[in-house]
Amino acid sequence: MTDRLLLGMLTPSSNTTLEPVTTAMLAGIPEASAHFGRFKVTEIALTQQALGQFDDGEILGAAELLSHARVGVIGWSGTAASWRGFDTDQRLCQRITEATGIPACTSVLALNEILLRTGVRRLGLVTPYLDDVQARIVANYARLGIEVVAERHLGLRDNFRFSEVDADTLRAMVRDVARAQPDAITILCTNLRGAPLVAELETETGIPIHDSIATVVWKSLQLVGADTGRIAGWGRLFGELA
Repeated sequence: MTDRLLLGMLTPSSNTTLEPVTTAMLAGIPEASAHFGRFKVTEIALTQQALGQFDDGEILGAAELLSHARVGVIGWSGTAASWRGFDTDQRLCQRITEATGIPACTSVLALNEILLRTGVRRLGLVTPYLDDVQARIVANYARLGIEVVAERHLGLRDNFRFSEVDADTLRAMVRDVARAQPDAITILCTNLRGAPLVAELETETGIPIHDSIATVVWKSLQLVGADTGRIAGWGRLFGELA
């Protein structure tokens, strides 16, 4: 029997997008499968209550349960570190590995690795978030030496509502930021249905587009030794940084 590649994915409780999209991405690697663990996330804001949803305790509990499935990697398919600070994901990955013995990665740290490897200095940003959350993300990337030269956001707070944003709205947002000719564009939210549009919009704009569901899948596959080039139809990332 071919060795299975079992990928664990930590999932916000109100997210209905990342599970089907992740599974669809892995269709080109039949020995790979994704297994999901949820913890409570219902809103995205800078209030203490909203920020407290991402305290490590519940996340580590979900990671421990995923470890029972003997997954080869645990990925956090979420973007909270983009406004909370990138160090929060670095610390979370360390704690997951210490607790479970399993390598860990996140959507945001994977995105940052991709931006570094490809020399991105001018970034386009598409999210569903509130004004102050978006401003915090822009500021955090500025500290990395990456200027957000164009951004669009929807001013939403309810995490479930992110999944109801339609494809034409996302296309329009990406096209708007593409006019600034950034080095790359990120669709940053794992409850937006941006990943299925990436290949189409990359062809249209000529700009690399990194969706946050795709980034954690890409990094998770690398950590279990899979060839990401086997994933076709989901944008340049999987082939060009295989």
